[in-house]
Amino acid sequence: MAHLLPLTSGARRRAGVAYRAAAAVFVRKAALEARSPPEVIARTYQLTPTELRVLLGIVEVGGVPELATTLGVAETTVKTHLGRLFVKTGTGRQADLVKIVAGFATPLSS
Repeated sequence: MAHLLPLTSGARRRAGVAYRAAAAVFVRKAALEARSPPEVIARTYQLTPTELRVLLGIVEVGGVPELATTLGVAETTVKTHLGRLFVKTGTGRQADLVKIVAGFATPLSS
């Protein structure tokens, strides 16, 4: 990430006659933040803790069979919570749930 700060003529004079800088550039390393603020998502869609866990599991783990194994529950249990997530979020596909979580992601972190 870069920040560009224009230098006023007074700042350039103080820097010295030999310098003809018009701006200062500050650069710092930035990375994509993979995590979303779960509390905000839960509040926005009025999700229960289990529904939030299933939502985030779909994003991080993948499909129903894999998530059921990871959570140690039956696939039907995951499907039940998915159904509730679809109703609460107004979606109908797991890909749409992933898009919702991505929409809450902080794009950059330091």
